[in-house]
This record gives sequence, C-alpha cells and structure tokens, in this order.
Amino acid sequence: MAESTTPEWWALLPEGIRAEVDGYVLQDARLRAVRVVLDICRSRGLGLHEAEQVVHDRYLHHGDRIARTPLSPLDLESLVARAAGCPGPVAAVEAIWDGDTVHDWFVLLLAITAEPAGEHHLATIYRETAVRYLGDARNEKALHPEAAAAALVGRALAEHLAVPFHFASPDTPDDEAPRLRL
Repeated sequence: MAESTTPEWWALLPEGIRAEVDGYVLQDARLRAVRVVLDICRSRGLGLHEAEQVVHDRYLHHGDRIARTPLSPLDLESLVARAAGCPGPVAAVEAIWDGDTVHDWFVLLLAITAEPAGEHHLATIYRETAVRYLGDARNEKALHPEAAAAALVGRALAEHLAVPFHFASPDTPDDEAPRLRL
C-alpha cells in the first residue's frame, strides 16, 4: 500500500478523522494534523513524508480559508508605537532566538525597561515575516532571514529611541545565547 497516492491515503481515513485533520488545517495547526494522519495510517505503511504530503494537499485544498496567525509588523512606526506602550522608558532593544515545532527557529524583538525592570514583546519575526519584510533586499544566501530582519529593524528602533541594541547570536540560532544585562 506504500505506493498509494495522496488522494488514496486521504480516502482511507474515516470521515471523522478527515474532519479532525481539516479542523487542524483550518486552524493552521500543521503538526497536529500530520500527527493525526500518521497515527491513523502508520499501520498501513504510511510514513512521515506521506502524512506531511496528505496535510499539504489539505492546505492547498482549503487555501485562503485557513486562519493564519497574523504576522508582526516590522515597520518603524509600528515598533515605536509598541515601545511607547511599555510601562516605563525603554532602556534597550534586544533580539533573541526562540523556536517551536511549528515554526522552527524565529526571533523575538523585545523592549527592555529598567524602571520597572522587564522585557516587553514588540515583534515575533518568523522566516515568512522576514522574507516578506526584506523583499528584494534579502540576501538569498543568508541562512536565517529572520535574523537579518531582526537586526535591521532592531538597530533602526534602537537608534530611533537612542538606546543600545543587543543580538548575541545573529548568525546562529541559539536560545541560550547571553542576554543583555542592564
């Protein structure tokens, strides 16, 4: 059965499972959808690659109906407005790596305040966000456009606010890189 096509795998799933998978797809929960397909069809010879292809086809089927997570704005005006909403004056702007099983690596842009002490989320820069923001200015050979975008907008914001910018690991994803200390 391993030679089955994606539509044949989809047809093998019970109606309730197809509805569950479509529900996850419509919520943009790709990994949950893949997990359901894989768990149900593994005993029939379906591997991870085939399960991913089944879910990919459902994404294509549903298209614009999928409720995508909104991308953070990266324009200076929006970031300045977010920084202005912090509970105290911004003392620095910091970019840090984070990651999850849905988006892989991404960069968080944070406003750091001293009084009261804290860090405040300004933007989450996923690969898709970075590619869209950088557009033609994107270096196609850069491994991590999310880091390039974070460095660009983080420096611009820090310069606008006349505060330091810190990004400990702009070239390599590292969620344990040294953090800024004020």
